[in-house]
Amino acid sequence: MKIVADSNIPFAAEACADLGDVEIVKAADFSPERLRDCDVLLCRSTRKINADLLDGTGVRFVATATIGTDHADFDYLESRGIGFVSAPGSNANSVSEYITSALVVMAGEMGRKLCEMTLGVVGVGNVGSRVVRKAEALGMTVLQNDPPLQRQTGDERFRSIDELTYADVITFHVPLTRDGEDATFHMVDAAFLDRMKPGAMLINSSRGAVADGHAVLDVLRSGQMPAVVLDVWENEPDIDVDLVANVALGTAHIAGHSFDGKVNGTKMVYDAACEFLGVPPTWTQDGQMPPMAVPRREVDATGREDEDVIGEVVLASYDVRHDDAQLRRILKGGDCGEHFRKIRRGYWRRRAFYNTTLAVTGASPELRAGLSGLGFKLEE
Repeated sequence: MKIVADSNIPFAAEACADLGDVEIVKAADFSPERLRDCDVLLCRSTRKINADLLDGTGVRFVATATIGTDHADFDYLESRGIGFVSAPGSNANSVSEYITSALVVMAGEMGRKLCEMTLGVVGVGNVGSRVVRKAEALGMTVLQNDPPLQRQTGDERFRSIDELTYADVITFHVPLTRDGEDATFHMVDAAFLDRMKPGAMLINSSRGAVADGHAVLDVLRSGQMPAVVLDVWENEPDIDVDLVANVALGTAHIAGHSFDGKVNGTKMVYDAACEFLGVPPTWTQDGQMPPMAVPRREVDATGREDEDVIGEVVLASYDVRHDDAQLRRILKGGDCGEHFRKIRRGYWRRRAFYNTTLAVTGASPELRAGLSGLGFKLEE
């Protein structure tokens, strides 16, 4: 049994050691020749999984350690009888923490209080539902839009997309689809942007083509929209450098790249491979994770606004401006695509909020509830 795994999947060699011969390969080096005697391929979203890659190989099963699947040609896989699974929800918490950091940063820069703002969440699945919970923990009013879920459940909490255009911030957590009544390709176009509340903020961390980059750039240049946060871009990795220069925060498709999220993905594709091969899973990430640099923080909240304390704690754990600065080096010239890929390949070990224990003094019950709602552990 031969297993080939993307080098960006942590612990893939350790997890699959008992399943067969494991070869760790950079995604850029995947090729039909490299996969000729491969039975199981563990990948991420950086390579297209199609005939160009798999024709002439022995691959019988593909597992992507990502929530997205638009890099896979399902018709081809089905025609070849190749099994395929993804890792839905593996990095959902990571994306929700990215959104939390972005909201804290942008509210501070705009001189706004999050507790006085409304957030519109488009797509309330694994990621969006966590964004909703964290936004509520920040004290925001949250409007939710998810037409497929609304039809399925009849839940009255869901609002129309037109109602969300009155929100102070709109964030997107949808798959990229081009057909059907819920198609998301360029759902953020010039007409949508024109309907948004004046002075509102837009965040996209779903898929680049959900937003029309040209329309976003036009509205930014016009001054109509003061703040756009983009983690995903059309034509990745060869993204629009002018758009990078004009967004408030721009990052290299790393919202879901926390180390904890990646390892969750590893566990999910490992379990799926075991099921395909008919063997019981034995590997877990327990005891594998590196220690936190700062596992415990002391915070004095006496006499302070709850939102100020929350902002301090969030940014001490993850400040999205660090990743924004990394991407903006593109503006100095050089190979844009290679710089984008390099950030993703060598992404730092960002850890989830739940790895940090807080010792908070002088905190109100509301502050403790907010910090806990964001995922932090609190000492009694």
